[in-house]
Amino acid sequence: MGRLLAAYADHPNVAGVTILSLGCQNLQTKQLLEEIKLRNPNFDKPLLVYEQQQSQSEEQLISDAIKDTFKGLIEANKIERQPAPLTKLVLGVKCGGSDGFSGISANPSVGYTSDLLAAIGGKVLLAEFPELCGAEQQLIDRTIDEDKAKKFIHLMTTYNSQAEAVGSGFYMNPSPGNIKDGLITDAIKSTGAAKKGGTSPVVDVLDYTEPATKPGLSLVCTPGNDVEATTGKAASGATLILFTTGLGTPTGNPVCPTIKVSTNNVLTKRMNDIIDINCGPVVEGEKTIEEMGEDILEYCIKAASGEVIPKAVLLNQDDFIPWKRGVSL
Repeated sequence: MGRLLAAYADHPNVAGVTILSLGCQNLQTKQLLEEIKLRNPNFDKPLLVYEQQQSQSEEQLISDAIKDTFKGLIEANKIERQPAPLTKLVLGVKCGGSDGFSGISANPSVGYTSDLLAAIGGKVLLAEFPELCGAEQQLIDRTIDEDKAKKFIHLMTTYNSQAEAVGSGFYMNPSPGNIKDGLITDAIKSTGAAKKGGTSPVVDVLDYTEPATKPGLSLVCTPGNDVEATTGKAASGATLILFTTGLGTPTGNPVCPTIKVSTNNVLTKRMNDIIDINCGPVVEGEKTIEEMGEDILEYCIKAASGEVIPKAVLLNQDDFIPWKRGVSL
């Protein structure tokens, strides 16, 4: 576990220029920049701000933005990979299109990967709060700080209350598709979903996009919606996302490479164009969860080092939807 990985620093979206086009006055621009620094004092990426009301014309604004972007990309592409310890790896764990094998093969295998990384000082982000409904007490019992446990309870109850206020709620899980494929109760679905976080202590509880700073397992408040969740975890600092699926999904992310982990052999054969890792051997009795978890970590190291490229990256599956705090489950 003393190995090094090559940082994903040469990914153009990681080191690239951030562009913001605004139709606002100088005061609002100043307030925005101050807010960015307040939220992230270490923010050091190039940030180009274009104010439409200060521009000569719309055509000029667009022309300047495109030109400056390419200048920024030239500089970004000069960045080279540098050795980094495994403690720099931040794994976001997510599931979507789950089936009856999710809690048996892929999720616990990813959970073992999570435990390995947490044990050596890396970071793991477990999200999808609506899909943890029914597994709350298990996670609370593992939370090492009482205040963090209370924060988790507060985020869960507030989120659920907002959903119930408009006629929905966490009780809407599992979905009809989940039930059709074997996840017949929220306890089965939630317990299986929580297995992606392994058995490590919960060291922190984060609101949506709140940066992960502590080594170990953190809970991150996001919807269950695939893209809103992956967007939130990337914003919290994930460098890779392990995405388990029993039915298949094309979800990706423009900043954080998304690795698809299949729960079964049938899906892997049917949708081989999107699946990176197959946990079917666990179902077939050909591999243990521990063996599969070690294989997954090895793949993550190679992906972070640029030795393999996840298929979501190759297919340009660059999905990005920030959660607007509406009722999204």
